[in-house]
Amino acid sequence: MNCKVSLSASAEEDLFEIYKYIYQNDSEENADNVYSELRKKCFSLQDYSNRGHVPNEMVLFGLNDFLEIIHKPFRIIYQTIGKGIFIHCVLDGRRDMQKLLHERLMR
Repeated sequence: MNCKVSLSASAEEDLFEIYKYIYQNDSEENADNVYSELRKKCFSLQDYSNRGHVPNEMVLFGLNDFLEIIHKPFRIIYQTIGKGIFIHCVLDGRRDMQKLLHERLMR
């Protein structure tokens, strides 16, 4: 199934923050590589939209229509609606995901 992938403003901001962190703490080359790989992973969903799984943290909130795919250590949280895929966030899986997702849902 070929779907259109869209990144929310929050997901775009997440990618920028990840890039900025790696740029400041590692190197521009690694920041570029991680940014590229994460975007590639996001847009790979257009051909394989249902390959993700429901994140345990979302189940706790009673939200079973969100899925995630992993690009270690990052977690890409998305939702499929019709023929569209909406990426809501790209988060570092080493952080407190329950807290992060709760903050996002409360916005």
